[in-house]
Parts: sequence; C-alpha cells; structure tokens
Amino acid sequence: MDLKRFYSLNFLGRLLLSAIFINAIPGKITNFAAQAEYITNRGFPEPVSMIMMVGAIALLLGGTVLLIFTERIKLACSLLLVFLVPATIIFHLIPFQLAAVARNLSLIGGLLVVIEKSK
Repeated sequence: MDLKRFYSLNFLGRLLLSAIFINAIPGKITNFAAQAEYITNRGFPEPVSMIMMVGAIALLLGGTVLLIFTERIKLACSLLLVFLVPATIIFHLIPFQLAAVARNLSLIGGLLVVIEKSK
C-alpha cells in the first residue's frame, strides 16, 4: 500500500465521509435484536427483518472498508448507496424526520460526487 496515498486530501475526504457509517456499524452489531425488532415494528416480517439487518451490516462494513482502504471507490460508494437510499425512504420519510433525511441526502450527494470523480 502506498503511504503517500494516506496523506492525501482524497484519502482524508473518504475517511471523513465514511465516519458516519463507521459510527453506525457497532450499534447495529451490538443491538442486533433491538434493531431487527424496530424493522419488524415498521411492518416487515421478522425473518425479513433479520435478513435486512445482516444485509445492512454487510453493506456498511464492505462499503466502508472498500472506501477507506482500496481503490474500488465506485463499488464502495455503490454499496453504501444501496444501504442508504432504502433506509432513508423506509425509516425516515414516514414519519418525516427532517434532520435524518437532510443528513442522509447530504451523504447521498457526497457519495454521488465521489463516484463521479473517481477513476
């Protein structure tokens, strides 16, 4: 791995963009049952809720690791978008949570810019 890459603004930007995803991962893992129950309470069957939680964790982990440590930036951002767009629609539009929707729209915009600017 090229150490010069770690001192670039590009790396710093990707690290900071991923910070919110890094922060979300431990809570999803340590509170798996409560998170899955929240999804179930939103109207999804319990087995689907469990699958959605496993998928969310996989997308967050995979996307974050790829974004920070690899050159597979388009794939990383795409994985994070696959998590973020449905989560925003399903969990924050009804009931409308302005702060969460605004945060997620900002993240979606940032991920789209990174995809556009990546090689």
